[in-house]
Parts: sequence; C-alpha cells; structure tokens
Amino acid sequence: MAKICPELLLQQSSSSPSSSSSPYVTSIRETFTIWMKSLVFHGNGCTVFNSRGEIVFRVDNYQESCRDEVCLMDLKGQVLFSIKREKLRVLGRWNGYGCGGIKGRPLFQVRRNGMFSREDVICNVGCDENVGNNCYKIQQLDKNSSFKVTNTAGQVVAEVKQKKSSKGIGYGDDVLTLEVEPNIDHSLIVALVTICGLIHGKL
Repeated sequence: MAKICPELLLQQSSSSPSSSSSPYVTSIRETFTIWMKSLVFHGNGCTVFNSRGEIVFRVDNYQESCRDEVCLMDLKGQVLFSIKREKLRVLGRWNGYGCGGIKGRPLFQVRRNGMFSREDVICNVGCDENVGNNCYKIQQLDKNSSFKVTNTAGQVVAEVKQKKSSKGIGYGDDVLTLEVEPNIDHSLIVALVTICGLIHGKL
C-alpha cells in the first residue's frame, strides 16, 4: 500500500486536505467497514476495511487510561495523522497533524459545538492553512454512531451509519459502514471518524 505524508497537502493550490495528490482519493464512491476495536490485544482503537475486506486504516491506543492523543495509521503502521486533544477546553478541540508528529501548525482542527446547542451540527472542521475557516461540518444523525460530513455548500461528502446485513439486521453498535464520495480524501474522513469516536468514548 502506498504511504502518504499529509504535510505535502499544504503545498497544493487547494487549501483542503482532499487534494488529488493523496493516494487515498478516488474518482468513485468508496464504502468501508469500521470495526470499533483495536487489532492489539488489550488495546483501544478501531480497524477500517475496504470493500474487498482488506485492512486499510487502523487506530491503536496503547495507553488505555489516556485518550487525548492517538495516531491514524495504515496497515503497515505508517502514521498518517497524529490527533491530539487540546487541554483546558471545556467543549473540546482536536488538532490533526501530519506524519511528522505533533509539532508545528495542525493540518486540520475539529471544534466541538456547545454541549447544549439545539443545532444538529456537533463539530466544525477547519482545514485551510490557518485552520480558522470551516471546510466541513459533522452532523449527528441519531443518538448512536450515525453522522454525516458536509462541505461548505451543504453537500454530503461522507456518511457513517450502523452496518446491516442484506436482511436489514444490524451487526452491533461497534460495526459501522462508512461511505465516502468521489474526490474526498479517505484518510481525512477516517481521522474525523476517529475524533467522533473519541468524543463519544468509543475509543
């Protein structure tokens, strides 16, 4: 599997991490299965499979008591994004860094909305060079793990919901289906899914 250093995305003319330079961008809609379990024994995390049943992403948290910092990796353990929660933030803010580790300016930032907000938007995602302007919104669809990611035009670019069999029977709360629209960076979307898992205590 090809490796990616997301820091290269800042060199593109587009400010969005959904650049076509990433090997995780395709011209067709892609469907993934997310198992909210780590491959590491006694570890926390999640494992992401493509439509062929191959592992493409994984998150392993070896410090069970600390979930303020996790890494999104490919199958070989190459770090794609380092995700760190900023402390002293009541509502929560997560910074996403490239494969160089947690240093310098983050590539994206997820800011959680007010805990008592009536809006269905649970997070705003900033991913321009100053991480100040919103490029995506994460919207809750139900009280479980279902949510969608929309762009600034309100178009759905990714959606997560409980995975069901052909007969409509759910596989459980920890098995999810992720659909990503064409020309959207899969690794970025999985990073956002990871943060949502951290928010809801799934990781």
